[in-house]
Amino acid sequence: MTTPEQYATRIQTDIHDVTVTSYSESVTAWSRRYFGPWWNATTPKPPYTGSLVEADVDGPDTASVAQDIVEYQHQDTVYANSLMVYRRTPGRVVLAAQPADQLAYRYVPGGGLRISGAEETMVALAAARLAREMVRGQLLAAGWTILHASAVTDSTGQAVLTFGPKGAGKTTCALLLARKGWKLLANDRVFVRPDGDGVRVLPWPSAAAIGLGLLDALDLYEPVAARVKDGEELHPTQDPLVTDALRTSSRTPIRNKAGKELKPQFFPDQLADWLGLSLATEGRAARLLFPTVGADTAPAVLDVDQRLGDDDFFTAETEDRYPDVFGLAPSTGTAAHEHVADVLHRLPRHTLQLGHDAAANTALLATVTA
Repeated sequence: MTTPEQYATRIQTDIHDVTVTSYSESVTAWSRRYFGPWWNATTPKPPYTGSLVEADVDGPDTASVAQDIVEYQHQDTVYANSLMVYRRTPGRVVLAAQPADQLAYRYVPGGGLRISGAEETMVALAAARLAREMVRGQLLAAGWTILHASAVTDSTGQAVLTFGPKGAGKTTCALLLARKGWKLLANDRVFVRPDGDGVRVLPWPSAAAIGLGLLDALDLYEPVAARVKDGEELHPTQDPLVTDALRTSSRTPIRNKAGKELKPQFFPDQLADWLGLSLATEGRAARLLFPTVGADTAPAVLDVDQRLGDDDFFTAETEDRYPDVFGLAPSTGTAAHEHVADVLHRLPRHTLQLGHDAAANTALLATVTA
């Protein structure tokens, strides 16, 4: 009997790593594509050591796994926009299932995480997410902190971090600077750690959400729409309504029933291939920006001394998209956050008012980051 071939992708950033294995080559290829542009993704040789995510298109029927979980005392949550039920056995093994996605999970603390599912793309997505969560846990344990920020770096690795709530202009600042020759380090969140008198910055690999209006303002809408019309695909988490808008050349922003804007979702490599942006794998914090965007305002530097607040930090307790079901991420205390904030507050900080004129916004950004 022929032994099936097992494939693997090793994901590494700083000195931390996780290996994804699968008997389906597309699952490990997905992780190489997803993590390669921002983290280091390679093909290791067996035997595979360290933290492992085993992900295969097989295994038990997900419905029966979910039924087995709910027959005992269990919990449920929304993980990656899908209902997840889970429980811990007396031996602290975590069993979980997402019935709608036909996915089942088994995690042994201190050991590996096993994912099985019925559909290849869903298994690949789950493997990439959980591999990232395992690396996140390693980074947090090593003293890194996650900030809600975009980041770009110059040719020397000096990084500009941009903060603010949703809609404040973090992505706008990052993309405008990236279009002017800076390297994109992060679109929505970053890892930071004080190092000597400065702060190191690492990216958080993820699909990049960029609104239709912003794409249009950057003169990127037409090339993106043309690729979609030719049959190329963006990230599968993108809402079908957005795909339809690109196919019909509609530039009108789309919102769901809760009022949230639905945006095109780009793979990390598509930021380079489709949008012509250069990506960075690390930086060192040099400047902080705090923008707001107004419809009928001229770009300006405001005389406001803005500082980081609690909402600028991500923790295992406040994570909204990927709650720490498997206990992979240690808690980070307020003392660590205060230390990070103190070091960052020594850097030049600018509070900005941005408008809807991309050229004028770019000119202002060029001035404050010179």
